[in-house]
Amino acid sequence: MRAARLHEYTDEMEEGLSIDEVDEPQVTNSDDVIVEVEGAGWCQTDNHIIEGMWEQYVPQPLPMTLGHENAGTVVAVGEEVELVEEGDQVICHPVQTCGTCRPCRQGETMYCENDAFNGLTTDGGFADLLHTSERSVIPLPDGVDPADIAPHADAGITAYHAAKKAVRDLNPGDAAVVIGVGGLGHIGLQCIDAMSAADIVGVDIKQSARDLAEELGAHYTIDPTSEDVASEIGSITDGVGAAQVLDFVGADETTSLAPDICAAGGDHHIIGYGGHIHEPSQALVNGEFAFQGNIVGRYAELQELVALVERGAVDLHTTEYDLEDVNDVAVKLEEREIDGRAVIIP
Repeated sequence: MRAARLHEYTDEMEEGLSIDEVDEPQVTNSDDVIVEVEGAGWCQTDNHIIEGMWEQYVPQPLPMTLGHENAGTVVAVGEEVELVEEGDQVICHPVQTCGTCRPCRQGETMYCENDAFNGLTTDGGFADLLHTSERSVIPLPDGVDPADIAPHADAGITAYHAAKKAVRDLNPGDAAVVIGVGGLGHIGLQCIDAMSAADIVGVDIKQSARDLAEELGAHYTIDPTSEDVASEIGSITDGVGAAQVLDFVGADETTSLAPDICAAGGDHHIIGYGGHIHEPSQALVNGEFAFQGNIVGRYAELQELVALVERGAVDLHTTEYDLEDVNDVAVKLEEREIDGRAVIIP
């Protein structure tokens, strides 16, 4: 079968992956599920994996097939699988968990001590077929196209995971700021809108992203290239600041906004990454705000997000590309030419 493989780390996105012929995955364990991939979302993390940014954090045996946002049709199952059968359409949580370690027993599946992460530590879905497990697949509702929903397998649940934490501390009339209304941000903005009565502020350098933010429910938008973000948020909130900030960029210039835009006791959620946090400890003490890291959401949160999708509360803006176009997609994302989410169709 065909697979888009990473052979060595590089900063040159135009030649990051190669299309190889590899053996088809086989059912080897009783809980295995083999999925024919019908949609695989491209993520900024894929670019970071190609650059080698994750190598120091997780083991990465190269060559490896990338792609961690996958959905498609089940073509084979292990003998003990009961949740799905051949012919079922599913979305695949990117992490295959053991179910028996202490974090799994506590429901914290993203902290599994024996996990395998498709496209990050084991072969992913930029291929004709994907090897996963029963614990990682969720049957899709009738009428949901796998290609349309695939990016929710990571982008969606990561944004939802952050939004779910944020809305716990959002009261009606509070301000929630979404920095970066791109592939993840446009999902997070909709989740905040669906689950709270907060005033939503979208911040993005692109006019098309700000237009999308307004279309999806933002009450205000700010262009950081021509407006002072802190001053604008101060004006919107009568000087109180934002109760919750969701930073889908995670660059130095966005994390540095926290002391000036967070309300007392607020949170600055870091979802995008690549930058640093350089703030004096006194700034955190003075404002009693917190930086909050976010990783991919739990399996149960993907179920919850699918429910929001089914009722029409969260919509994905996607553009489809052929498997052979993977490097072109990487370049487009690097150059910020993609609004919403890119989906690879093997």
